[in-house]
Amino acid sequence: MSTLNSNSPLALYLNGEWKNPGPPLEVTNPSTGEVIGSVSTVDRAGTRQAIADAESAWEVWKGLTGKERGTYLHAIAAGIEKRGDEIARAISLENGKPLAQAKGEVGMTLDHFQWFAEEAKRSYGRVVPNQLDGKRHLAIRQPIGVVGAIAPWNFPLVLAVRKVAPALAAGCPVLLKPASATPLCAVLLAEAIHEANLPKGVFQLLVGSAREIGPELMENPACRKITFTGSTEVGRELIRQSADQVKELSMELGGHAPFIIFDDADLDKAVEGALITKFRNTGQSCIASNRIYAQRGIYERFLDAFVEKAQALKVGDGMEDGVDIGPLIDEAAADTARQHIDAAVQSGARLLCGGKSPEGCGPNFLEATVLADVPEDTLCMTEETFAPVAPVSVFDDEDEAIRRANATEYGLAAYVFTENVNRAWRVAEALEAGTIGVNDSVPSTSQCPFGGMKHSGLGRELGTEGLDAFLETKHISFAQIS
Repeated sequence: MSTLNSNSPLALYLNGEWKNPGPPLEVTNPSTGEVIGSVSTVDRAGTRQAIADAESAWEVWKGLTGKERGTYLHAIAAGIEKRGDEIARAISLENGKPLAQAKGEVGMTLDHFQWFAEEAKRSYGRVVPNQLDGKRHLAIRQPIGVVGAIAPWNFPLVLAVRKVAPALAAGCPVLLKPASATPLCAVLLAEAIHEANLPKGVFQLLVGSAREIGPELMENPACRKITFTGSTEVGRELIRQSADQVKELSMELGGHAPFIIFDDADLDKAVEGALITKFRNTGQSCIASNRIYAQRGIYERFLDAFVEKAQALKVGDGMEDGVDIGPLIDEAAADTARQHIDAAVQSGARLLCGGKSPEGCGPNFLEATVLADVPEDTLCMTEETFAPVAPVSVFDDEDEAIRRANATEYGLAAYVFTENVNRAWRVAEALEAGTIGVNDSVPSTSQCPFGGMKHSGLGRELGTEGLDAFLETKHISFAQIS
């Protein structure tokens, strides 16, 4: 078993063994550009073998009771908790996020495993009343089969576990492909799974080129389902590729969340909520508040308070104490953010703070940036800005706020701040998004479904729906036996 302290490439976990099947992939720290480790890779042939091994493991794994599988998941959670600081450090080093936020990601990971450890016992079917004498009907739930799980780099551990934990709980073997930028925490996850003594082949780790691994997952009929978090562009391509196999997909795709503040909102809560939803994880979140709308009566007061708080956020290496905003994942991401800022200013927006790299920081860093009076047709209002850039615009009434919030192909999350209960219900029901935070800047939780409407995805993760995503429904009709 490999550890992050090794100078050799970290091994992959394949069919219950640690192996180095292919050339190493180097991992860099986005804060410094320094190579911090490397991980072995697997090619298409290796992926094919992993799928075959997973299919062989399926008979054993699905034959266990939900309670037995849940016991394994609790053991995985215990292993992660024991090494929580080490895992958080790996996340911060490879992703760049502040260490305190990486520790929060580990905490949510534990909660996901613990939740699905209990849900494993609850994959209920039902008895259906018959319409004809002599018949009895049952609807039962059974695991769908081998699952290919493709995770992103922005929340590299928790978004992997939102796929791995429910699939395992449902009785499905899992092949996890982490993002090439952030495979280190996936190796540590695999170590915790190995220590929990799952049957071989039930969980395997595939690191390598998407061009090698992806086509085999999509085209191999033994891989029954793909679960993916990533861009809408890639999601569309996966949908096209799934057609020949009629392969089942679950996808959490891009977001462009509106954040609406009404005149009657608690201003302090709204400012704090906007800071969290926009600048957490350096703005690199699909549910980040990408478009902030403040009603005219509080618009300038909100801007004053928001800018003051944004300017106080500390930017720097995620491993440093007190850092609120780390680096963007790479220089290309930072360049795109600057393009969005420049386009907004050229179209008439006011740059109130930020817009540049802090003194002494590298090109991947960007100060917390606030833009005011941002036109609706500029880049940061029409495209997802994966960066600490907050465009703010004014609105006059409720209907206008809803119309502008919904005027996008995305529908992953939305936020509403108001002290009017009737308005809260009206707006929450009218907004076209899978998750609505009403006076709540952190709405995601293990026991509630998460996913998007429109071009933001298919299906749901977490909650009871998260287990359902990996179960097939089978109807059994019994006629009277003579």
